[in-house]
Amino acid sequence: MKNLVKIIFILMLFNVSNSQDYMIGADLSFVKEAEDSGFAFKENGKPKPCIEIFKDHGYNWIRLRLFHSPELNEDYKLPNNLEYTIALAKEAKAQGFKFLLDYHYSDVWADPGKQFTPKAWEGKPLTELAQLVYEYTLSTMIAFKKAGVFPDMVQVGNEISNGMLWPIGKLPENWDNLAVLLKAGINGVNASCGNGPCPEVMIHIDKGGDKNFTKYFFDKIKNYGIEYDVIGQSYYPWWHGSLLDLRECLHFASKEYDKDVIVVEAAYNYRLQEYKNKKAPFPETPEGQKQFLEEVNTIILNVPNGRGKGVFWWEPAAPKRGFESRTFFDEDGNIMPVITVFDKYVRH
Repeated sequence: MKNLVKIIFILMLFNVSNSQDYMIGADLSFVKEAEDSGFAFKENGKPKPCIEIFKDHGYNWIRLRLFHSPELNEDYKLPNNLEYTIALAKEAKAQGFKFLLDYHYSDVWADPGKQFTPKAWEGKPLTELAQLVYEYTLSTMIAFKKAGVFPDMVQVGNEISNGMLWPIGKLPENWDNLAVLLKAGINGVNASCGNGPCPEVMIHIDKGGDKNFTKYFFDKIKNYGIEYDVIGQSYYPWWHGSLLDLRECLHFASKEYDKDVIVVEAAYNYRLQEYKNKKAPFPETPEGQKQFLEEVNTIILNVPNGRGKGVFWWEPAAPKRGFESRTFFDEDGNIMPVITVFDKYVRH
C-alpha cells in the first residue's frame, strides 16, 4: 500500500509540473445561459463568475458542446449554437483554459439512445451527407479560429457507441457509412488548421466500464483506417459498472490501441437520485460526490505509461435542469466540497 501511495504521489507531481499534460476539465456548456438569466454561482457565500471558481481550484480545460441548429427544436430549448459557444469559449480562454469542442452533429442531444440528423440534412444520401459534415465542420472550426478561440481538442461526435446521424450512420448495421461520416468530420477538422497546429481528435463512446465493447468498437475504428488521437469514455457508475470495471477498461484501451484515454464525462449525485433501491458505491451526498471524483481521478492517474490524460465532469454548473443533482452547486448556488478535489495537485 505504501508503494502505491508513493507512485500516486509521484504521478501527482509529474502532472503538476506538466500542467498541460493532465486535463482537469468541466463541461460548462450551460454556464452562460445560467448567468445570463441571473443565476449567481457562489463561493464562501459570495457571488463569483463560475469559470473563475473552477480556475481557482485547478481546472484547466473547458468542454463545450455544439448543436447544428438548436433553435429548430422547441422541445429542448438548448442554447448551444455557434454564436453562444464562441462567446463562452472566449470567456474561458480569457481565464487561461484550453478548449475541447464537442460536435453533436444534431440539433438536440446526441447520445447512445438518439442521434437525430439535423433537420437541414434530413433525407440526404450518404455522399451528400458526408460532404455536409465536412463543410459544416470546416466552416465552424474556421469561425472559432477567426474569433480567437480555436479548439485545442475536438470530439467528432458525442457518445457514438451506436453510431451517429441516424438512420444512415446507425450501428451496428451501418459501419461502412459511419466510417465515411467520421472521416468527413475528421477531414473537416484537419482542413481548418492551415499552416498551424491541428487540434487532437477524440473518438468518444459511453462504455467506460465495458472492456469488451470498447475492444469491439475500436477494433472496427482501426480496421476502417480512421485516424484519431484520443479515446474518450463516459463513466456514470449506475450505468457503466464498478470502479474496477473502469480501471480494467482504461488500462486495456491505452495498451491495446497505444492511445491516450480520457474520461470525458463523469458524474455523481450530491443528493439521493440513482441509488434509492440499490446499494450505492458512495453515499449520494456532497461528501460522497467528492469521494467519487477522487477515486475516478486516482484510476486515471494510474493508467499505464502516463496514458490517462484527464477527467471532465458532466455537468457541474447546470442549475434548473433535469440533472441538477449531479452539479457542483446546491440549489442556492453555493459551491460544494467536490470543487476541492484538485486543490492538492496545484501550486497556487
